[in-house]
Amino acid sequence: MAGGSLYHDTTTEDAAITDINVTPFVDVVLVLLVVFMVTAKLIVTRGIEIEKPKSGVGAQITAPLRVSVDTQGAIYVNGDAFTTDAAATARIEAIAAAHATGDAPLKAIIAGDRRGAYGGVMHAISLVRGAGISAIALENEQP
Repeated sequence: MAGGSLYHDTTTEDAAITDINVTPFVDVVLVLLVVFMVTAKLIVTRGIEIEKPKSGVGAQITAPLRVSVDTQGAIYVNGDAFTTDAAATARIEAIAAAHATGDAPLKAIIAGDRRGAYGGVMHAISLVRGAGISAIALENEQP
């Protein structure tokens, strides 16, 4: 039989081919994996863009609470700007209540612009501690 298929079913000649070709499925899954890996970094890092100090120590950590201080000393909680300390503390307390678990305490990540005043970072630490969170990490960039 010239030009015929390489697949020959010995039971019936007119039966449908029941083999599944997995190659297109694997291609789609790998593309979705790459898209997820690229967008996951963008979803996790919320907030304002600041120039963090560079340090050779420290590790990459994630937390649901991120407090940022820009060069003018403005406070941002998870990317939302707050003009008063009471509003910022209330937002921090709401995040802490939403993520309260009995096992591990909520950790706050505080990021300050390296060109900003040190007092802004200390003010952010006092706001977080005033909201009842004692686990605090300071964010930096690897050199």
